[in-house]
Amino acid sequence: MSDTITLTGLRVFGRHGVYDHERADGQDFVIDAIFELDTRPAASSDDVVDTIHYGEAAQQIAEIVAGEPVALLETLADRIARALLADDRLDAVTVVVHKPQAPIPLSFADVSVSIRRERGAR
Repeated sequence: MSDTITLTGLRVFGRHGVYDHERADGQDFVIDAIFELDTRPAASSDDVVDTIHYGEAAQQIAEIVAGEPVALLETLADRIARALLADDRLDAVTVVVHKPQAPIPLSFADVSVSIRRERGAR
């Protein structure tokens, strides 16, 4: 059983989308991440090296979102999850990518894609 550390509302400008104007103009994306890991080593040592450094994880996520454009939120979420799982301390990660300014010609609050990836799973 894993403990969780949650990062919510990380806002990053990116150029992702199916349409050319989305890539040209860009927009803000909002990212949430839930890190699943055993926090007992960190609780025992009281040392950040024994847990996920959420500031560094946030920076890693921001670099991906601000980086190479993709067409789909699913692709962006998967790219983020795979990068985060490179940290051996993580058992699993849930990534939610919100696109509040999605090109929908109706009134709406948000569009998001949520994925969960586990260590060793395809």
